[in-house]
Amino acid sequence: MKILSEPPIIALAKRIIDPSVCGLSFLVFIHFYQVPWDGYQSILFIAAILFSSIVSQMLRPLLDFRESNVYAYISAVLLGSGVFILLIYALFLNTEFSEHVAKYVVMFWLLSVPLFLLVAHGLFHAWLKRQHQKTKIRKCVIVGATEVGYQLSREVQNDPSLLIQVEGFLDSREQDRIWPDCKERLLGGLDRVLHYVKENGIQVVFIALPIKYEDRIASLLEELRDTTASIYFVPDILSFNLIQSRVDSIHNIPVVSLLESPIHHLNAIWKCSFDFCASVFILLFISPVLLLIACVIKLSSPGPILFKQSRYGLDGREIKVYKFRTMNVCENGSNIQQATKGDSRIYPFGAFLRKTSLDELPQFFNVLKGDMSIVGPRPHAVAHNEEYRKLIQGYMLRHKVKPGITGWAQVHGLRGETETLEKMEKRVEYDLEYLKNWSLLLDILIIIRTFGVVLKTTNAH
Repeated sequence: MKILSEPPIIALAKRIIDPSVCGLSFLVFIHFYQVPWDGYQSILFIAAILFSSIVSQMLRPLLDFRESNVYAYISAVLLGSGVFILLIYALFLNTEFSEHVAKYVVMFWLLSVPLFLLVAHGLFHAWLKRQHQKTKIRKCVIVGATEVGYQLSREVQNDPSLLIQVEGFLDSREQDRIWPDCKERLLGGLDRVLHYVKENGIQVVFIALPIKYEDRIASLLEELRDTTASIYFVPDILSFNLIQSRVDSIHNIPVVSLLESPIHHLNAIWKCSFDFCASVFILLFISPVLLLIACVIKLSSPGPILFKQSRYGLDGREIKVYKFRTMNVCENGSNIQQATKGDSRIYPFGAFLRKTSLDELPQFFNVLKGDMSIVGPRPHAVAHNEEYRKLIQGYMLRHKVKPGITGWAQVHGLRGETETLEKMEKRVEYDLEYLKNWSLLLDILIIIRTFGVVLKTTNAH
């Protein structure tokens, strides 16, 4: 949630740019190739606008333009157009629907969409830059030369769509308590706030003082009532290890979430829908492999084909996780020894399954049940959870989302045995980073990277 909203014209332009480009370019191709307009063309036209709107909304966090990450922005545009093309192809060109439209025209149009989008976004940001130059920029000051104040100044300066210019900081504390990066732009003490705002036509004031200065903050608010400036309070909460923090309200009472699951509201629908559809498709595709593995396990080692182990799921609730059995024993008690290289408990074919991660395939059934997700922090045995929650700060925050078959830690090489506390701490660090930065796009990227990791020599035993 942004502290300051963008000017309405810019916010509107960001919302309509992708559907407008996709819809208009479709009309241009239909007209150029003189394709007769009928109900099928109408359905495709509506789908183009709807799908491009959905994809652009999904990628919204990556489409906040910054001069410093233009390549990341271009990559996000190309990725979005790729997802759009796959949706149109899968639902319309790979079905009987394709018999009712000019398939080659639609293909030419789809292949041109990425170029049209790149040009449109380039023109949009050229226009945005021009608007920034000719529009009267709102001047602002930040009261409180703190870390959160400095971070705020950087975000405001890097987002031209806000049309705000940061003049500097005001703070009365000793120099050794001023955030180092703020010192060169210090405008004076707190006793100068009202004077500086009036004399320099400041339109926006951010109060970024520590919460403990409650009396001084109240005094500043009383003084600034004598101006027309917009006043915002920025709570200094960067000292906390925040997970998906945002501002919300409960019947007009403002609340700030500090530790919250990123999978809520519409995000939960996207995540669950993706998990269900993808797991159904994958299970249908790999069903022969599952059957073959089951037969080999039954013939090569006595015991059950599947191993069910108790692990912690969403919100720390206990779930049963399915795996192909890779050991001659099935440990599920309060004292479980992690598998190590050359472990005598692992039979030969089980070692192959672990090395290739094929033993994890039955967990797609856990995804269908709703106990797990395709992407998320890997679930640990209950015994290991109880051990590490006492040793690693924030360990249980991993359970704010459903556990996954693969995760951010796993694509960074942290798979299999964690024989040291440092390795587990690193895994948890990556898991919490995933929670902080979750998006459906990140899930897709993790899935793609997982294929590369599995093909390499792994650390799994």
